[in-house]
Amino acid sequence: METALIKIAQVIVAFAILIILHEGGHFLAAKMFKIRVEKFYLFFDAWNVKLFSTYWPWFRKMIGKEPVKKDENGREEYVGTEYGIGWLPLGGYVKIAGMIDESMDKEQMKQPPQPWEFRTKPAWQRLIVMLGGIIVNFITAFIIYIGVLFAWGESFVKPTDITYGMKFNEEAKADGFCDGDQFVSIDGKEVKAWSVNVLRDIANAKEVSVLRNGKEVSISIPEGKNMLNMAQSNPPYADILIPFSIDSVLAGTPAEAIGLKPGDIISEVNGKTVNDYNEFVYMLTSLSEPLSENSTAADSLRLRTVTFLVNQTDTLKAVLTSEFKIGIMPNIPEYKVTNKEYGFLESIPEGLAYGWNKLTSYVNDLKYLFTADGAKSMSGIVGITNIFPEQWDWQRFWLLTALLSIALGVMNVLPIPALDGGHAVFAIYEIITRRKPSDKVLERAQYVGFAIILALMVFATWNDIIRIIGM
Repeated sequence: METALIKIAQVIVAFAILIILHEGGHFLAAKMFKIRVEKFYLFFDAWNVKLFSTYWPWFRKMIGKEPVKKDENGREEYVGTEYGIGWLPLGGYVKIAGMIDESMDKEQMKQPPQPWEFRTKPAWQRLIVMLGGIIVNFITAFIIYIGVLFAWGESFVKPTDITYGMKFNEEAKADGFCDGDQFVSIDGKEVKAWSVNVLRDIANAKEVSVLRNGKEVSISIPEGKNMLNMAQSNPPYADILIPFSIDSVLAGTPAEAIGLKPGDIISEVNGKTVNDYNEFVYMLTSLSEPLSENSTAADSLRLRTVTFLVNQTDTLKAVLTSEFKIGIMPNIPEYKVTNKEYGFLESIPEGLAYGWNKLTSYVNDLKYLFTADGAKSMSGIVGITNIFPEQWDWQRFWLLTALLSIALGVMNVLPIPALDGGHAVFAIYEIITRRKPSDKVLERAQYVGFAIILALMVFATWNDIIRIIGM
């Protein structure tokens, strides 16, 4: 329960920071062009329910401001921007006078246009206002990366320091890789450390250099590689090779029941040779593949009953857990960790390069959203919460916040009505054609955009639910 609360707290703080900064980008751009901003809210005040508002009469009295005035129709008059916190933590917004969006005042839009309204400003100014939040998102990410490198530096294991090299699946071996290869460079660019980014680079590469038995070998990569398939395949396209040796046996598990102990080596599973721990995990996982909706408990028991050859001499039989696990921890080799620190001036170009790499990688991965596997990988708030660590780690927190800032910026730039990118498209259209879309068109586009966004949110949440129940 405590770890869940820590995760939730990190998500709330990260999104609160990003929402304020994103909406602040719109706010500052609007103010720059003398457009009235009537509301600036963190979270949504749905059904006009607010946790806090600077428009509350008692608050205005406390800070020495004039009370909120109302016109003859009972509507509150503009006496400055209302800052507040809503109760629904699904985003935030700024209400810009004269703008057709989710917070527009329909009665106000029926009145004659005013010089301080969004709708009376030139298209290029409206375009800057709409892009303001996106620009701030990207700037925020770059600043965070610079700060993280300056404060904590970098710690990583060089691929050439991974003594046992990498483990590759059949697809990778068909491409020319061999178990034990150590990555050196991809298209001439040095591989700094092993991560999923290496798979992304391989998918887009023409040539990969590896160290094999002390000699550098060049591998030509075929076209049409799919990074998502490479990362999600089982076994994965590439992973750090872990030699097989038991480090510890978990209490109350099948491993303890059959007498396995630290130092033991399992060399066969059901008569099939095991070369390393990677293969061992894959073998146990693949045992469950014959199971289907029509499988019985007897079918599961039969598949989970496994014979092991231990230390080349002892044949032992065990019944795996319902998750097809035996309950051991491998002896993971300790590799040399490279620690790199940066001075303030050094951290700026490095942070910019780091941020640019993250941004371009994220944009490049968008193409996978239009595939079946890519759609399944979409996550809602539960999936986002799970990427945060169980203990509060400021370095990890800021790195994830920067990544979310990039994601927020990229998603908002998509040309979907109701998103900033959708508003920007109409402004660009007007600049090019010198014809302004009618308010009716803009309003209807807003409804279409909201339907699309709502559908995406429901789909992402459904993916979260599927992952939780293990379907």
